[in-house]
Amino acid sequence: MQAIIADTPQPLSKRQRIFFQYFTFVLIDLTVLNLFQEHWHHLTIESFSISLLTAILLQAMLKLTIYLEHRVAEFFKSKTGFVAKLRPLSAWGILFVSKLLILAAVNLLFGDEVLFGGPYHGVIAFIIVITTMLAAEQLVMKLFRSLA
Repeated sequence: MQAIIADTPQPLSKRQRIFFQYFTFVLIDLTVLNLFQEHWHHLTIESFSISLLTAILLQAMLKLTIYLEHRVAEFFKSKTGFVAKLRPLSAWGILFVSKLLILAAVNLLFGDEVLFGGPYHGVIAFIIVITTMLAAEQLVMKLFRSLA
């Protein structure tokens, strides 16, 4: 990341790297949201400002979900027997239920300004958009790392 910000005379701090990563991911999420909004009838967002706020909310909640899933995974790492077998189930449960909670948060904060439509009251469309966002983030990170 040092080469990206050429005016920085010293290596980036941890806080600068985290800021740069989240800033980039929000921009990726914003792009994905707006592309879906423009080209897919199952997503309607009233304005660019709302899509930006939605991208920030989604990024924050997705990172919180991943943090929670990792914490639960750490708990199960030290377990044996039947309890250890619950690790994949707990990860799936957290990741699935979190999507429903994130969708509820979007509905609560933005109401009719952000609408996911289609099967199951927009849940399928929402999961498709979130999956695309995460895939785009991973693709950009892979590209970034390959340039080193």
